[in-house]
Amino acid sequence: MSQQSQPPQSFEMRGAVDLSGLARSAGPAPGEPGGIPAPGPYVVDADTASFGDLVQASTQYPVLVVLWAQWSEVATSLVRDLGTLAGESGGTFLLARIDAEANPQVAQAFRAQSVPTTVALMAGQPLPLFEGGLPLDQLRGLVDQVAQAATANGLTGRAPAGPGEAPTEAVEPEEPPLPPLHHEAYDAIERDDLPAAVAAYEKALAENPRDADAKAGLAQVRLLERLRGVDPHAVRRAAADAPEDIDAQLAVADLDVATGAVEDGFARVIDLVRVRFGEDRDRLREHLLELFEFVGSDDERVVAARRALAAALY
Repeated sequence: MSQQSQPPQSFEMRGAVDLSGLARSAGPAPGEPGGIPAPGPYVVDADTASFGDLVQASTQYPVLVVLWAQWSEVATSLVRDLGTLAGESGGTFLLARIDAEANPQVAQAFRAQSVPTTVALMAGQPLPLFEGGLPLDQLRGLVDQVAQAATANGLTGRAPAGPGEAPTEAVEPEEPPLPPLHHEAYDAIERDDLPAAVAAYEKALAENPRDADAKAGLAQVRLLERLRGVDPHAVRRAAADAPEDIDAQLAVADLDVATGAVEDGFARVIDLVRVRFGEDRDRLREHLLELFEFVGSDDERVVAARRALAAALY
């Protein structure tokens, strides 16, 4: 499968700002009063002036942007933890720390309401992740999800460890040829024809119901279809306004799983399974099983959720 120049996005953001058009003004340099600590490996300090470089870098590898402020203990803790994960990653992502108060143009571009706010940049496009802080184990899971999404969309470069090192292109081993229907599905994804990709994977499963790769691919494409064009904030508002609405709750579960809050998404569906019966319960169970395929059957979060689902059913 050839690498595409613009990978398909998990979902679009209504009213998204063209980040490359931001006005460029100087912000405080690292180490100056009001600045932030010196960065470590795969961590950079950015401002409005250098923001365009981050957008460009995100066409090779994912960039996690943290809008933070010196006075916020939650923000400083988050920056420290993400810096640790960036160092461990070996360059699978770059962490960019931006002082929100010194760089209001960037904060406005991301529509950040508070600090800290964390956003991923992939292929030049912003993907809001979360506001506030998260425990280190949840951050680790989120970073893994971002890295997986980047790889799936052809962003296989490695971030530079420091300012003097150029980014490297990932060296990938030669892979065996894809089965014809898998190739057909990949080609459909590349031309952004998700229904055709679904049809190809379904045909592959009809020929071989034990085709694990086809099951995983089908789950991924169906999730992309469901999230295409949605407004994340509207989805969450709708679910909060209608806690009994299965469609609204499943939409939030999809969003949670796609953006790394995997356990929250699983728990939301399992809670509904406990109180619904008949066709509703069957539908919830099938949807959850498809989310399991998206995350991966060997993932420890899936293993734990399968146990919780069994307890809820029986």
